Amino acid sequence: MTPAKKDPLDAIRRHAGKKAGVDAGTACTQDSFKVGGKAFLYVGMQGGRCKLMLKLGDSLDDARTLAKAQPDRFEVGKTGFVTVRFPTDDPLPAKHWRAWIDESYAVASGGGARKATRKTPTSAKAAAKKKAAPAAKKAARKKAAAKKTSARRKA
Repeated sequence: MTPAKKDPLDAIRRHAGKKAGVDAGTACTQDSFKVGGKAFLYVGMQGGRCKLMLKLGDSLDDARTLAKAQPDRFEVGKTGFVTVRFPTDDPLPAKHWRAWIDESYAVASGGGARKATRKTPTSAKAAAKKKAAPAAKKAARKKAAAKKTSARRKA
């Protein structure tokens, strides 16, 4: 009789679950871990491999480097979420996933690590325009209302 294989995701789940204020739940088929209503870790099996999804900040450039070198194992999304896939017999080193979970928790809880940002100047311009749009509309409405009032007084 062969001994049962140890699930490499158990230690990851335990580490995430020990953090202060963490709510553990399920999203689709993955276990999810949230703090303050914001997800910082999804973990589970997918396609016969282990899968982690974490939101990174300061380590995002390191994750991009890993994704270029090992695209079948690491994937970096546009919003700072990093997906890591690995077979059960070749797990991610513990010091690596512990640091990333700690960072992801800090990003989600608003402490410690910087939040992930897109590095394209166009996204910063678009965000500034989006913020300015409501104020510009409000000013235009006020100006139109003032013109109407002025026109009524003359009439």
